[in-house]
Amino acid sequence: MKAAVLHGDGAGIKFEDIPVPSINDDQILVKVAACGVCHTDLHYIEHGVPTFKKPPVVLGHEASGIVEKAGAAVKNVGEGDRVLIPAVLTCGHCNFCRMGRENICSEMTMLGNHFDGAYAEYVAVPAKDVLTIPESIPLEDASIIADAVSTPYHAVKNRARVQPGDTVVIFGCGGVGINAVQLSAAAGGYVIAVDVNEKKLEWATKFGAAKVVNASKVERVSKEIKKITGGGADIAMEVIGNPKTIVEAFESVRNGGRLCVVGYTHEVMSVVAGKIMFKELEIVGSLGCRPLDYAPLVRLVEQGRIDIASLITHRFPLEELNKAFDVMKEGVSLRSIVIP
Repeated sequence: MKAAVLHGDGAGIKFEDIPVPSINDDQILVKVAACGVCHTDLHYIEHGVPTFKKPPVVLGHEASGIVEKAGAAVKNVGEGDRVLIPAVLTCGHCNFCRMGRENICSEMTMLGNHFDGAYAEYVAVPAKDVLTIPESIPLEDASIIADAVSTPYHAVKNRARVQPGDTVVIFGCGGVGINAVQLSAAAGGYVIAVDVNEKKLEWATKFGAAKVVNASKVERVSKEIKKITGGGADIAMEVIGNPKTIVEAFESVRNGGRLCVVGYTHEVMSVVAGKIMFKELEIVGSLGCRPLDYAPLVRLVEQGRIDIASLITHRFPLEELNKAFDVMKEGVSLRSIVIP
C-alpha cells in the first residue's frame, strides 16, 4: 500500500510502498477515505518533537474510512461500515478512564504517534474506539471531526464551560481555533476572535465571531479585549501554544474569569500568581476529547449545527502531503485533507 513514512534524523517524509497492516482479533482494518493534516504532524517532521514509535512511522491521526476487515472478536462494526477513528485511543480500565476522564488516560495511545497512522491507504485500529458515520455526512469531510472539531468541542463544553451569554475570546483561528470560535458561538457565547492573519479573521466572522481583533494592529490585545467587554472576557481560550499569547489570554479575563489552554507548548510561561488569587481566576488545560462526547458531536454535524464542509479549504492526494503542509505554513488554509 502507499504510505507517507516519517524517517528520523531530519530525513522527513518519504512516500513508500509498505505492507498492508495485519490485525488482531479485536482490531479492524480500515480503508482510509481521508486524513486531516494537523500542525502536530509538522512538529514531528520539522520541529524535532519525537514520536513514541521510533521512526520509521506512518503519521496521520485524523481519519475516516470504510471497514475492510474485522477481527474475529469484533462485534460493534462490520465490513463495509463507514467509521470515524478518534485521534487518541484509551485503555478503558485505568483510574482516569474509570473516572470518566478517558482523554487523560494513563495508557493512551495516539494514531500516527504510538503506532502507524492514516497517511496511508489502510490503517489497523482497535474496533472498540471507532464510531459509525451516518450516510448524510460525507465520509471524507468526516475525517476532521476526529481532532480539529472534537478537541475544541471538549475544550468549549467541558473545560471552558461556555454558557449562553458568556463573552469568550479565542486566541488563534487556525484549524482548531476556528472550531473553538464555531463551537463557542453555537453554545451561545459572544465570541471575540484574535489572530494576526486577516483571512483567518474573515473566516472567524463567517464561523460566528461577533468581533475580531488583529493582534498586529493594536498596542496590546488584553487592553483591547477589556475595552470591548467593559472589563474583561468571562472566558479566554488560547489555541496556539505560545507563552506570550497564553499570558495575553490570562490578562484578558475579568475578575472571576476562566482561562482555558488548548494550544501545546513545551516552553515556560510567566504570570503574576497574586492575580490568580486576588482576582479568583481559574486556569484549566484541555486535551483531546472524551469518547462519550463523539456521538453527540457527530449528531450536531448531522443536524447541520456544526459546519465541517466549509472548514476544508484544500484537498490533496496523499503524494502531495507536503503541499498541504506548505499551505498550512503560509496561513492560507483552515484544514487540508489528504485522500489516499
